[in-house]
Amino acid sequence: MDRKIPYSGSAGIKPPDEAMQATHAHQEFETTLQQRLATSDRFKIYQEAFRTATGLPLRLVSSDPGGWCLDDQSVNRSPFCEALNHCESACRACLETNRRLMEEAEVNGPTTCHCFAGLCATAVPVKLGASVIGFLKTGQVFNQTPSPERFDQVLGSIGRKTLPEAEISSLKAAYLQTRAVEPERYQSMVTLLQSFAEQLSDHAESLAIIEEGSEPAAIARARKYIHENLDQPLPLGQVAKQAGLSESHFCRLFKESSGLTLTDYVNRCRIDWAKRELLKPEARVSEIAFLVGYQSLSQFNRSFVRITGQSPTHYRREQLDRAAS
Repeated sequence: MDRKIPYSGSAGIKPPDEAMQATHAHQEFETTLQQRLATSDRFKIYQEAFRTATGLPLRLVSSDPGGWCLDDQSVNRSPFCEALNHCESACRACLETNRRLMEEAEVNGPTTCHCFAGLCATAVPVKLGASVIGFLKTGQVFNQTPSPERFDQVLGSIGRKTLPEAEISSLKAAYLQTRAVEPERYQSMVTLLQSFAEQLSDHAESLAIIEEGSEPAAIARARKYIHENLDQPLPLGQVAKQAGLSESHFCRLFKESSGLTLTDYVNRCRIDWAKRELLKPEARVSEIAFLVGYQSLSQFNRSFVRITGQSPTHYRREQLDRAAS
């Protein structure tokens, strides 16, 4: 008779199925968070201001390569890019440019590249801790004035023989009307986006631990209890009791409401509190760890790095240097 062999991985390592489920749940949480950011008033106000001031399109997109092209409703979208959407070879080239742009921006930060037609495309990552949850994307402009000679080169890349003369004329008109922005000015616009991306990243941290709209009264009671007792141990049974639910029912309802497990939520709340305390130069990291509810400094350090992507000491130095500059 076959018998199941229990999983015997290293201590603290989840079995493969559990690890996959945890990864999938985390990806869903980040996708939901990106969507909340994209529909937030903070982003919409900045988006409108950026579009008006620069004349460029701006979107907050997910890290999914399939969702990177600016849609037909995007304000300030280039007519030339719209016309290229009807050319299959051009669309493939655009997708490849977007894929490369996404990969480089995720690793190197704000990145600008050029498509086969010479148009700029820029992506600036928005993060939740160490994870990239989306990108601010703009571009669709030239760095120098477009010319008929350059259009002929672009047309050769697309394939002149595959297009009717009327479509070529339309493409040429759209190409020559496309806006050109000097490299120095364009880089200034990218710098503005980088600053806003940092603000959005901070906003993402807040959204990650704040409920969206209404929630069950039981979960509201649990949240209130958690925030009033962050510096104390918060075992599942105790929090579920405050909510008036069984542990299993509470876990399911809390995850549905917040997108986080109780442990993740408590850790994020504690780290958010710790980040404020770290702005006080006289406070020792070890004191802050116990102040916000951790039972050991090593546990605090691990949670801080996991959530923010950096150590408490590095975070403090970075924030204090930024405030002094």
